[in-house]
Amino acid sequence: MANIVEEIKKPIADEMKLFEEKFYQSMQSNVPLLDRVTRFIVTTKGKQMRPMFVFLCAKLVGNVNEKTFRGASMIELIHTATLVHDDVVDESFKRRNFFSINALWKNKIAVLVGDYLLSKSVLLSTDNKDFDLLAVISRTIREMSEGELLQLEKARKLDITEEVYYEIIRQKTATLIAACCEVGVLSNNADEILAKKMQDFGTFTGMAFQIKDDLFDYLSSNVIGKPVGIDIKEKKMTLPLIHALSIANESDRKYYFNIIKRHNHNSKKVKELIGYVKESGGLDYAITVMKDFQDKAKNLLNDFPESEAKKSLMLMLDYVIERKF
Repeated sequence: MANIVEEIKKPIADEMKLFEEKFYQSMQSNVPLLDRVTRFIVTTKGKQMRPMFVFLCAKLVGNVNEKTFRGASMIELIHTATLVHDDVVDESFKRRNFFSINALWKNKIAVLVGDYLLSKSVLLSTDNKDFDLLAVISRTIREMSEGELLQLEKARKLDITEEVYYEIIRQKTATLIAACCEVGVLSNNADEILAKKMQDFGTFTGMAFQIKDDLFDYLSSNVIGKPVGIDIKEKKMTLPLIHALSIANESDRKYYFNIIKRHNHNSKKVKELIGYVKESGGLDYAITVMKDFQDKAKNLLNDFPESEAKKSLMLMLDYVIERKF
């Protein structure tokens, strides 16, 4: 899998190296505490898939320029801010096998750092008069917040239908990948039609990405480092479970709903529910839907002439649904 990521990065290897420097610069402040935290963020960064999408989409239609770098930094600032805030909300003390910011500096500092990163993202666009990029990131921040709140609201009643699930993951996850792709082409002065097309490409890719994430809840934990059944324990209704319950008979549905509501911390009961989801075809159904989103994204890419960037984006689409973590 690491080899695939290196292969994807090939057309943008130089840009990714330069981006690390520019991203760190975009976070800097005059407050020593903030600088300590942002230095920690840079040293514990993940695969940086989102900037990769920005650069590859820019190269799909033109060249990477200073506006592309700003757009990639804006996206990564938003993404980092939401991760910092998520760790506070979820009371999580680990992130990518490192301590989270709230674990090291407590909640108050973590929330303020998240706020600071969001403000830096907005300032990066206004200082450079990138108002088209500002419109994209403002919409993205709003949608991500709405998606989180919609999921919290529905989790209380456990009344998430397939349609509501798609809306939640579109807003929570896909909207940020859609923003990456839109920002990439906008940095090369794309018109509205092309910007919308790449936004759709990112949305379909993000939907496939999140469904893959949800499938991990039913797979062996020693591969991915995520405990099996964690979503069920948190009463998160994901696609395999929603589908399995939608085709269950009335007595089975009541029985398994009761496990989610009242026995979600009973490992034996959770294991039983996971077994039921697998047997009733919940995983197979989710895989089919995930591949359908992947196909929709690939069809949009097919309209572009062959290039190294297009080849990498096609590889990225395969990586999204074949990754092991």
